Amino acid sequence: MTSNRPFLKWAGNKFRIIDEIIKYLPDNSNYDCFVEPFAGTCSVFLNTNYKKNFLADENPDLINLYLYLQKEGDKFIKYCAKFFDDNSNLESTYYENRDIFNNTKSIRKKSALFVYLNRHSYNGLCRYNSKGKFNAPFGRYIKIYFPHETMLKFFEKSQRAEFKCQDFKTTLKDLSDKRSVIYCDPPYLPLSDTAHFTKYSQGNFGLEEHTKLAEMIDVLKNNKDNKIILSNHYIEKYHGLYKNAIIKKLSVPRYISCNTETRKNVDEILVLYNI
Repeated sequence: MTSNRPFLKWAGNKFRIIDEIIKYLPDNSNYDCFVEPFAGTCSVFLNTNYKKNFLADENPDLINLYLYLQKEGDKFIKYCAKFFDDNSNLESTYYENRDIFNNTKSIRKKSALFVYLNRHSYNGLCRYNSKGKFNAPFGRYIKIYFPHETMLKFFEKSQRAEFKCQDFKTTLKDLSDKRSVIYCDPPYLPLSDTAHFTKYSQGNFGLEEHTKLAEMIDVLKNNKDNKIILSNHYIEKYHGLYKNAIIKKLSVPRYISCNTETRKNVDEILVLYNI
């Protein structure tokens, strides 16, 4: 079992199936770069050893956090730890810090508070309202763990990475003539017609965006040197998005649910191109 856990909680975090993903990734010696257009917690990056890595996400709070951690290392980790004091797990402290996060002009402070909110919010949800304000509720945990060791491991790995705040279209558009390993983990397709797309950043990611992503990947796969993996919910009616791909079905534990007793496994897919 691979051991490099991400330091952030995240809906759809792929650490749960990291060994299944890793077994399809090619050897690192023959490729220009490993690319993740939807960085999230960077679970796959953390458990690979490519010499060059390009990690992008539309969420500026997430990318700013990674940039500060990459630049400052243990100094920034200790700064983040200051928000995890004896009063940090109080509901009043949580909402006070959430207000500070939503209004501060200090990007460094906001980045540190992002770690605090992630560890204290309900199920680690990263959610924003229509005005771009973080609005995940208090989590009511008995005990909070500060992820010093996993943040330090991320810092060490990040020295071989470039982080950018940008959308997937910008990330993928210049890769057609390169030898790249590309892992795409977009926000999930809805499991039903009444389900909503999760709002991980200030923008929405709907079927139109999923279709565009599939079209761009279809172009990239024409370069046989590009190795591409995409993950998503198993929804058979959407399989037509992925042309000439091998689709692997997986059963994955689901952790984001109001009732812990009713949480169950959901089916997901790995979509493989040139692999």
